[in-house]
Amino acid sequence: MSSSRKCLLAASAAAITLATVSAAQAGGFALREQSAYGQGMSFAGVAAGGSLSSMFWNPATLSQVMGLEFESGISGIIPISEVLVTTGAGSPFDEGDIGQDALVPNSYAAYRVNDKIIVGVGINGAFGLSTEYNPGGVIATNGIAGVSDIFSLNVNPNVAYQINDYVTIAAGLQIQYSDAEINPVLAHPIAGLGLLDGDDISFGFTAGVHIMASENTEIGLGYRSWQEVDLDGTFAVAAFGPAFASTASLELPDMVTFGIRHKINDYWRVMAGVEWTNWSRFDTVVVTGGPAPVLLPFDYNDGWYFSAGAEYMWNDQLTLRGGVGWELSPLDNANRTFRLPDDDRLWLSAGASYKANDRYSFDVGYSFLTTFDTQIVPATAGGPSGNVFWGGEADANVHILSAALKVKLGGHSGP
Repeated sequence: MSSSRKCLLAASAAAITLATVSAAQAGGFALREQSAYGQGMSFAGVAAGGSLSSMFWNPATLSQVMGLEFESGISGIIPISEVLVTTGAGSPFDEGDIGQDALVPNSYAAYRVNDKIIVGVGINGAFGLSTEYNPGGVIATNGIAGVSDIFSLNVNPNVAYQINDYVTIAAGLQIQYSDAEINPVLAHPIAGLGLLDGDDISFGFTAGVHIMASENTEIGLGYRSWQEVDLDGTFAVAAFGPAFASTASLELPDMVTFGIRHKINDYWRVMAGVEWTNWSRFDTVVVTGGPAPVLLPFDYNDGWYFSAGAEYMWNDQLTLRGGVGWELSPLDNANRTFRLPDDDRLWLSAGASYKANDRYSFDVGYSFLTTFDTQIVPATAGGPSGNVFWGGEADANVHILSAALKVKLGGHSGP
């Protein structure tokens, strides 16, 4: 296969690596919107507990479950990502807003079996992206990026063992289904139009520890493992005739989250957290099955997220909270593409919980995210090869509103 055809195949296939649901709102193409409670404080200290949904980051927070509990939430994501092409044929060209609004649901259930053992399950989408360029714009007509539609479902059963009043350990399994249908618009004399479709079921695990360091201080450390994904499906490129069977092999990153929560008095509690995501695993994606293997060098950096927050108990029913976060993206000028013009982000959040009675309560959270001076560098100036001759600027802001219903029923108490 010629180098020009490989380059065009790479542009067509790139989005298959964005393995799961909707608009990415954490570093790279990860989704952080797994908890309305955490959303209200920029997820500060979430690995130390506070809500059933904390089990996403640390399954050992199941130690806080005293009976049978359920939590079901949804996040509405409104991204605004304006892209301006400033370099290359057809520039300057305003691509407009490439972000796609999305609803991201999550659900959790847990049950304390006895004074030592608690079981739980979470259903989420941990990664995702949805972007769409104007079919008649510069980026789509040159095959750099087009439409990306991806769906996934992650089921995460966990078991926690409460050793004593102070220490709980836990572990669980991740089972993830991913489906990707990518249709970039390629208008090129060699390759023509391209369409890729693939899916896979992959596996991983989770683990964590929760420590009651004192009566007022909780510490949590959680881990979500990497996953090896082989998206099996078809790849159709007009110049190559009928669609051929293909497999895109990649690794999704593992993640470590640390959280701490401290109760100052009966009214105030402060929280802080640090999260590391091993995005350097997301290096080269290999697409096989066609005329020749296609290598997609992404070369991501590791991602970091730092957050701090506080909550105030207004009365026995109402709790208010807020937080701030700073995210170091795995993307920089050397690896940032038009398909995902991500950058470092500032998070500003506020939220509340309302306890209707001993059985029912509600969480709401809102976050505003913004990036600063995001540059998309052409390959000819040191940017990633997928950008070829084109470069530009992206201005991104995101509004996220989350809500959740919690139900607590009777059962065993802790030790």
